[in-house]
Amino acid sequence: MSSESQPSVAIIGAGPGGLASALLLAKSGVKVTVFERSKEVGGRNKVFERDGFKFDLGPTFFHYPEVIEDIFKAIGMDAHEELKLNRLDINYRLIFGQGGVLDCTSNVDQMCERIEVLSGEKNAQAFKKYLLDNRNKLDRSKQCLQEPWFGFSDLFSERALRVSKVLRPHRSVAKDLMKLFDDDRLMLAMSFQTKYLGMSPFNCPSLFTMLAFLEYEYGIFHPMGGLGTVSARMGEIAKDLGVEFRMEEAVTEVIMDKKTIKGVVTENGSFYADKVIMNADFAQGMTSLFPDNVRKKWSNKKIDKKKYSCSTFMLYLGVDKTFDDLPHHQIYASENYVENLEDIEKHHRLTWDDPSVYVQNVCVTDPQMAPEGCSTVYALVPVSHIHENINWDDQKDPFRNRIIEQIETKLGFEGLSDHIVSELVITPEGWGEHCYRGAVFNLAHGLDQMLWKRPKNEFDEIKNLYLVGGGTHPGSGLPVIYESARISSKLLLDSLGIRPDWNGVDTWFSSRKRRSKPGKMNPVSANEIVATSPNRT
Repeated sequence: MSSESQPSVAIIGAGPGGLASALLLAKSGVKVTVFERSKEVGGRNKVFERDGFKFDLGPTFFHYPEVIEDIFKAIGMDAHEELKLNRLDINYRLIFGQGGVLDCTSNVDQMCERIEVLSGEKNAQAFKKYLLDNRNKLDRSKQCLQEPWFGFSDLFSERALRVSKVLRPHRSVAKDLMKLFDDDRLMLAMSFQTKYLGMSPFNCPSLFTMLAFLEYEYGIFHPMGGLGTVSARMGEIAKDLGVEFRMEEAVTEVIMDKKTIKGVVTENGSFYADKVIMNADFAQGMTSLFPDNVRKKWSNKKIDKKKYSCSTFMLYLGVDKTFDDLPHHQIYASENYVENLEDIEKHHRLTWDDPSVYVQNVCVTDPQMAPEGCSTVYALVPVSHIHENINWDDQKDPFRNRIIEQIETKLGFEGLSDHIVSELVITPEGWGEHCYRGAVFNLAHGLDQMLWKRPKNEFDEIKNLYLVGGGTHPGSGLPVIYESARISSKLLLDSLGIRPDWNGVDTWFSSRKRRSKPGKMNPVSANEIVATSPNRT
């Protein structure tokens, strides 16, 4: 039960969004309890160890640190000091199936020199124009990505009018870039980042040419010890701020009073709270925890019809040798890149002849991730989400062998197969335990599923429920997930009448008026409230 002096919030899931929310809310004087089914915090953003080798489970790129810097400033800390962020150079090596290699860097002069060697002076100058264009695009769109969207009428706001001048809604990322570069390889260099959203650059809205820009403008970072250490450190700080973590305690039901959430249920009983935050895969969380009859816009039937991101085929390899001459990050882009993308998104089949693949060789930067003289090799292959066209029981092993061959021949890991001493493979079906259809980047990020058309931060079908993570606004990717936590935290605190001190960091939105006055709220009551599961009506 809540106390009259301190409002309470229950957070379902200790992923990046849940952790960021916990930090901001605890700093604001809210009693926060986090329920997590796993032993460790982080969700898919965690480090795991296997046979003495350490791997990031999910994301390996840390970029655009501005949001996490602000969150840490809000709680009185320095993100770079706390998270041990090490800036990389080169950012990553791109190897093109059409021929050629590009070592991408945030040093503009060096990058232009390398582009000129690869594809001529015209494209080198086009890169400078690309930076200017996207700097303007970020400036005009940032407010739209940092504030909530409540409905269609928001399109007529000043912030929307600002971004409309650079949105180019009828262009994809690829088409936008083709206006600048006459070499397809440069288009790929500035667009493969749409895979962070689980989308093809040929379908992804042109707004997201910014994704590559953020890497060139702000750099790529590696937190020493693995990207998952960011979540681990956030969890430690949250505990210091008074957050209670209930680990290995999954939420199995929610407590509903008509269309108002009042708390959660675990195997240990009922827990009442004034507000609830769901930091779970949106579609999976909704269909597994919330009764279908309390949702109209997001009913099970409508969720099933939504568009979803791609998935990933993962290899986590412990290797008894090092690859000191290879960079930290490498991406191989298939010679038939368009066909490869169509296999994933349109045909839902595997590309066998020349699949694209990303490989992390983390030990070249961070030797502690493997035993002495050894390496961890992390390989990610974009593939279709779970679909009847692909039987992973049959395809898993042969596809694994094909990817190993691709890594050896295309990315320079000579003799890799002979030195593997530890191995874990995760297919989309494995990811399906964590996310709907194994779509690791959540709902697709087309314009028909963004802004107010995405599940809202303050969920409008269930009172007192807030969403964080890739399934709500602004979308997927670590910096964006952190932003979702900041947006939802502001809305939640406003609903409680709390105006916190975040050490100079904004606690509200410049384009909106607060909806509440400072003051106390009444705590929830357990009277006549019952636990409700999706199977109950």
